[in-house]
Amino acid sequence: MSNNEAEEENFDPVADLHQRQQRVRQDMGGAAKVAKMQADGVPTIRDHIDGVLDEGSFREIGTFSRSMRLEDRSNTPGDGKVGGEGMINGKPVAIAGDDITVKKGSSAIVGSRRIGRLYDRALERGMPYVYIGETGGGRIPDLIGAEGIADVAPALSVSRRRRQIPMATAIVGQSFGGSSFQSAFSDFVVQVRGSVLAVTSPRVFEIATGEVIGFEELGGVDVHSRITGQIDLGVETFDEAYEAIQRWLSYLPQNAWSVSPRLDSRADMTPDHSLAGLIPSKRTRGYDMRRFCSTLFDAGSFMELQPGYARNLTSGLGRLDGFSVGVIANNPMFNAGVLDPDACRKAIRLMCLCDAFNLPVIFLMDVPGFMVGKAVEHNRILSLAIRFVEALSNMSTPTLTVTLRKGFGLAFPAMNGSGLGSSGLYSWPGAEIGFMDPEVGVNVAYSSRFADLGVDEAEAEKNRLVEEISNVTTPYEAAGTMRIDEVIDPADTRIVLVENLRQLDGRRIPPPEQRPLSYWPTV
Repeated sequence: MSNNEAEEENFDPVADLHQRQQRVRQDMGGAAKVAKMQADGVPTIRDHIDGVLDEGSFREIGTFSRSMRLEDRSNTPGDGKVGGEGMINGKPVAIAGDDITVKKGSSAIVGSRRIGRLYDRALERGMPYVYIGETGGGRIPDLIGAEGIADVAPALSVSRRRRQIPMATAIVGQSFGGSSFQSAFSDFVVQVRGSVLAVTSPRVFEIATGEVIGFEELGGVDVHSRITGQIDLGVETFDEAYEAIQRWLSYLPQNAWSVSPRLDSRADMTPDHSLAGLIPSKRTRGYDMRRFCSTLFDAGSFMELQPGYARNLTSGLGRLDGFSVGVIANNPMFNAGVLDPDACRKAIRLMCLCDAFNLPVIFLMDVPGFMVGKAVEHNRILSLAIRFVEALSNMSTPTLTVTLRKGFGLAFPAMNGSGLGSSGLYSWPGAEIGFMDPEVGVNVAYSSRFADLGVDEAEAEKNRLVEEISNVTTPYEAAGTMRIDEVIDPADTRIVLVENLRQLDGRRIPPPEQRPLSYWPTV
C-alpha cells in the first residue's frame, strides 16, 4: 500500500471538518492580528457576537465562505464577514458583522452574499436580525468593475424592509459603506464612543473634494446623537452597546405577526398623587418630562431613544402593567416642548416602529405649538408637520393621549389630540386647549387696540381679554362636544391608561400588510 493510499484510508473527514472550523474561528484573518487585538483590548467580531448573544448559543452560518478572487481565497476567511444564529434573552436571533482582521472588514461579493443569506434566513424564520458594524468600505479591486458593484447592492429583502422583523445595528469601530447602510435600514442603532459612522471615509473626502475633516467631526457619537439623529443611543463601552440591543429587543415581538411580550409585573392601581406634583401649574414653567415618564411607567422600564436629539420631544419604549408601549411626549425642559422639524422626524421614527410591531403608543401632551421662524421654515417645518399628522392618521396600532397642561394650534392634533383616531383621549382638569396660547393670541389679535391706550389701561385690557379667552380653553369645552373622552384626576392617570391597555389587549390585530407605517421611510 502506497503512502497516499494509507493517508486516504486513515483520513477522517469529521476530524478534518473540525480542524478547518477551528482554524477559521481561532486564527480568523491571521493569528498575529488576533493576538494584537487581544493585547490592545480590542474585541474581534467574534468577541462582539459572544457579548450580544446568550452564552454558548452562537451557531455559525457560512464558516467556509471566502473571497471570489483566486489570489485571496486562502487569506480571506468569511470574506470579511462573520455571522450565524443564536439566542438573546432565550429567543432566537440572526447576527452578523464585519471582521476587521480580514482586509479591514471591507465589503466584497461573497461576504455580501453571506450577510444577505443570514437576513433572508431571519426573515423566513421570523426572528430579529442584529448587525455589528465596522467595515472599511467597499473592497478594491474586487468592486471596481461593473460585475463587482452589481453584486453588492443591498439585497431586495433588506431594501424593502417592511419592518417584518426587528433590525438592530451596533457601530463599534470605523464604519464606512456597507455597515453604515445596515444602520440606516435598522430600527435601532447604538454607537460606541470613539467609533465613526459615515458613508465614506475622510480620506475619500480629501482626495475627491480637498476637504480635510477628522473622524469624530465627521461621524462621531456626538454628531449623530445631537445633530443628525441617525443613531438611537450613544454609549461609552462595548458592553453598554450589547446591553442596549438586548434591552431594546425585550420590548418587541420576534416578528410583525407575533404578539409583543407582556411581563409578569403589574401596575399599582391605586391613585398616585405624586404625578400632579411633577407638573408645574403655570404653563410657562419648565420641567423634565423624562422624570414624569419614569414615575408613570413600570419601575425601571422607560428606555429613552434619541435622548440627545430634538430634546424638546421625549420618545422611547416603556412598560405599563407589563405591556410594552411606545412613548411620545413633549419635554418643556427644552425649548418649551415645541414641535420643530427634528421633533417631527423623531416622532415619526418611533411611530413607524410601533405600528410595524403593534405596540400601543402613549402620547403625553404639553405643547405650546409648532416652532415658528425663518430657520424652521427653511428646514421644511411645513412638510414635516403634515407628514407627522399623516403618519399619525395612518397608524393601525392603538394610541392613547393625556393632555397634561396644554395643547395649542396644529400641535394639539399632531400630538394625537381630537379627530385623528386616538383610542382614548383624556385630559387633566387644569389643561388648556386652543388655537394658541391666550397671551400670545391677545397680543397678536389686539395689538392695534393696545396702541391707542395708555400703559396701565392697555395692561388692564390685555389681562381682561386673556382671562376671557382662557375661559374657553379649558378641557371641559372640548369634553362638552365629545372631542375629549374624559377629564380625569391626575392621580388616576396610570389607572386610566392601564384599564385602556387591558381592554385593548383583546383587540383585532391587523396583519402586517395592513399596517401602513411599516412601509414608511423615517427621515
